[in-house]
Amino acid sequence: MSGHTDNSIIIDAPLDYVWERTNDIEAWTELFSEYSIAEITEQRGNTFRFKLALHPDETGKVWSWVSERTIDPETHTVRSARVETGVFKYMALFWEYTQTDEGVRMRWVQDFEMKPWAPLDDAGMTERLNTNTAVQMQLIKDKVEAEAKARV
Repeated sequence: MSGHTDNSIIIDAPLDYVWERTNDIEAWTELFSEYSIAEITEQRGNTFRFKLALHPDETGKVWSWVSERTIDPETHTVRSARVETGVFKYMALFWEYTQTDEGVRMRWVQDFEMKPWAPLDDAGMTERLNTNTAVQMQLIKDKVEAEAKARV
C-alpha cells in the first residue's frame, strides 16, 4: 500500500518571486508555521541537502529529518526525497509552478509509504498531509502575496 497527495493553490504574485521565496529553504521557518529548523547542510549545484524539524508535538517530541531537493529554475519544478525517512519507508515530493491568468499555481505532489510501526498508516498520513498542506499553502499564499504587493 502507499499514500499519495496532490494539492495546489493560486498565488497572485509574479512567478519569479513565488519561485524565489518558496525555494529559499533557510527562510522556511518564517514561511511555514510548522518548521522550527530549516538548515541547508550541503549544496551541489541546484541540489540541496537540508535538515527540517517541526515544533514540538503535544507530547513534546520534535520530529526531524534530512531531505534532498533539486530545483529546476527553467521548468519551475522541484524534486525532493527524504534521506532520513523516519516513520516513512519512502517520501518523494514534486513541486510545480505554473503561470495562469489568475496567478501562479503552486502544486505539491507527495508519494510515500509508512513503516509498519509508524503512528499512522498510509490512509491516516494521507489525511494528515492533505489537511496540513492546505493550511501551509494558505499561509504561504497570504505571506507571499502581501510581500509582493509591498514590493511594488
